Amino acid sequence: MTIISASNLVKTYKDPDKPSKLFNAVDGISLAIDSGEIYGILGPNGAGKTTTLEMLEGLKDIDEGSAYINSINVQDYPYNVKQIIGVQLQANEYFDNLNLYELLNLFSALYNIKNDPIELLKKVNLEDKAKAAANELSGGQKQRFSIACALVNNPLVLFLDEPTTGLDPQAKRSLWDLVSNLNKTGMTIVLTTHNMEEAETLCQRIAIMDYGKIIAEDTPQNLILQYAPDKPEEVIHGNMEDVFIALTGHGLRD
Repeated sequence: MTIISASNLVKTYKDPDKPSKLFNAVDGISLAIDSGEIYGILGPNGAGKTTTLEMLEGLKDIDEGSAYINSINVQDYPYNVKQIIGVQLQANEYFDNLNLYELLNLFSALYNIKNDPIELLKKVNLEDKAKAAANELSGGQKQRFSIACALVNNPLVLFLDEPTTGLDPQAKRSLWDLVSNLNKTGMTIVLTTHNMEEAETLCQRIAIMDYGKIIAEDTPQNLILQYAPDKPEEVIHGNMEDVFIALTGHGLRD
């Protein structure tokens, strides 16, 4: 069953170098995401990944097109959508004078929900940090806590924007395990990433974005079969990095 659908999404901005000109950061994207799926959006810097997520989350206006989550129109009923989604952002700041237990109580109150903060912290393996302040956590612990905050309303859909950026290999693997375990409960997860291995390991399907458009979408295995160079007889060959370079080019981007 489709839980997220988007049709011809467009987001337009003024060109920072030429204010009289407009450009589409997101340029006619359509997608359908199934309930219980881990769906990845992969692309270089400036491809439009985060903007796409923010439109789906109701955090940015949709200039053209439409999006629905659980049959709710995102543009017309953003409050209703926010009740059924969880959002983990790239950067989070918290009140330094509150510990993790108190912060989770605060975020739960914003939804008018009573939660057991310890149970939420157990989900992200941080129950031993309940009395710690957020600024006392490591990078990986902060990312896991930000996911705990996104779970306070028991969302149907969890959005993760580059969740492992800046993490060491151990913290990255720990977060991958957390995402997989949440998905096993039936939660739909949509994530953006620059990390090819992450996309290949976690996602049932991947959309590759470039210049505001989806240029390929399929399972990791099928993308590798179709786009990785030197196709052999075997099903598994190459990797998502080969696919990414083949589709978006070799040049570095700011």
